[in-house]
Amino acid sequence: MLIHSNKFPGLPFKPRNVLHSISMLSSLTIPSPTSHTRPESVVDETVHRTSTLIEQPNWERNRHLKSLVSHMTPQAAFKVIALQSSNIELGVQFFKWLMGALDNLRKIGFRLNYPCYSVLLACLAKLNMGLSSFSVYRRMVDDGFALGVIDYQTVINALCKNGFVQAAEMFFSRVLKLGFLLDTHICTSLVLGNCRVGDLNEAFLVFEKMSKEDGCGANSVTYSVLIHGLCEDGRLDEAFWLKEEMNEKGCHPSTHTYTVLIKALCDVGSTDKAFGLLDEMVKKGCKPNIHTYTVLMDRLCREGRIEEANGMFRKMLDDGLVPATVTYNALINGYCKEGKVVSAFELLGVMERSNCKPNIRTFNELIQGLCKVNKPHKAMELLRRIVDTGLFPNEVTYNILVDGFSKAGQLDMAFRVFNSMNSLGLEPDGFTYTALIDGLGKEGRPEQAHGILGLMVKKGIFPDEVTFTALIDGYCKTGKTANAFMLFERMVKNRCLTTPHAFNSCLDVLSKENKVNEQNTMFGMMLKYGLIPSVVTYTILIDGLCRAGDTIHSLNVLDLMKQANCLPNVNFSNGYASNRHTAMN
Repeated sequence: MLIHSNKFPGLPFKPRNVLHSISMLSSLTIPSPTSHTRPESVVDETVHRTSTLIEQPNWERNRHLKSLVSHMTPQAAFKVIALQSSNIELGVQFFKWLMGALDNLRKIGFRLNYPCYSVLLACLAKLNMGLSSFSVYRRMVDDGFALGVIDYQTVINALCKNGFVQAAEMFFSRVLKLGFLLDTHICTSLVLGNCRVGDLNEAFLVFEKMSKEDGCGANSVTYSVLIHGLCEDGRLDEAFWLKEEMNEKGCHPSTHTYTVLIKALCDVGSTDKAFGLLDEMVKKGCKPNIHTYTVLMDRLCREGRIEEANGMFRKMLDDGLVPATVTYNALINGYCKEGKVVSAFELLGVMERSNCKPNIRTFNELIQGLCKVNKPHKAMELLRRIVDTGLFPNEVTYNILVDGFSKAGQLDMAFRVFNSMNSLGLEPDGFTYTALIDGLGKEGRPEQAHGILGLMVKKGIFPDEVTFTALIDGYCKTGKTANAFMLFERMVKNRCLTTPHAFNSCLDVLSKENKVNEQNTMFGMMLKYGLIPSVVTYTILIDGLCRAGDTIHSLNVLDLMKQANCLPNVNFSNGYASNRHTAMN
């Protein structure tokens, strides 16, 4: 038996007063090789439904949830937690809920056996839940189990994944006292932990000890961990040098190693180099996996190269790989950003027919796509579909809708969506308030926008540069320049200027009022703050100078623009030609 009773040896466990007939008893059992197991599709459906339920308010008291987990294996339970990768806090809450059930079992004399504890440890480590794994370790010790080396390795690895390096080292000292030897697995975990906390010097010290003649030896995983740490720190040249050393030492780069480097190149915009590395990877017989393809497809979509991303998608299918939800999401996002919403929904159909369940991010991308093409009401219809599929909309969903209706000038609907958030237990954040402020400003209602700013501050949310810029723009559009400049001075005082947008709004006012000297002073202030003028900045400056009849200085600004490699756009060309013609006449 997997559960042992101290009070009723040999008797089946049937009391009905602990967690719905002690339904968690079966949730913590491991089927033996000869036992009947449920089909994977049934397990996945249970996991999906459980995950959906715990995303709803007051899920702990949901009777249906208790019924669902009554026959859930440990692996299935931790699949539920894995689905909450974007909400770690909820995953931990669900785990504690499960452990609470175990506490009830312990009170009446029941405890888990060693194999079940080992599964718990392994699952927690896989999900990067270091403190929880240490908690399970303590329970094992309290229950009198003698742990094996693999259990100690698992706990150390779990702690290191969360960056609890000192705790892992203390635990490691205990392992040595018990007579276990230093091995590559434990040292690689310590390298990982130091990389996670950004202490690459310490990570390399551990690596050097491993590489000595009397050391345990670094393997491909160790090198990959260090390469990933260097990439995270922006030290790509050193990462590639380490890859070459890896080859020299006989540790061939794995698919994971190449994928880490490819992602690093994509993150800094070196897409061509990333594809060059993909070619090298394939030539060396290292097959790209789903993650490799997804990273490259995501980068292509971000660059607007959706057809090339589609080509990679087909290549992935030809290689026999099954796309994951994140892969579909990357393509759907690419289509939506290009305004090709119909194609995005067609891809959603392909996804569903392939039995790949869309998640809330999938629908958020589609909602944003509909809002981008000015169809927020269609997005609201999609919201109903989300609920029907058992998913629970999150703050991002509602933020997109508030922003979509605000940009469409449908502020009544924007406020209706905003007001519905609290009733669903969702808290508006800075993005939500900023979207409303921007919408009110564009509709010529800056006073109401300022009221929203006050509400935002009252809620303890500090306005950022985007918020202030939206309000400044609203004041400028209604001619209330004194208020705009007062806010601008506040931004300067708080040193929250990182882009030229707020400057552009104020420059535009000065330009239209023919205040050339003040305009030049503000431009000088922008340069003093180290901000790079955009094409909009130059367009406003030249427009103001042309209005004042100062064609010579407008040409000087044009030369400055060329020196800065700032290419003119259509609006600039048309405006410059028109204003220069006016000035000359």
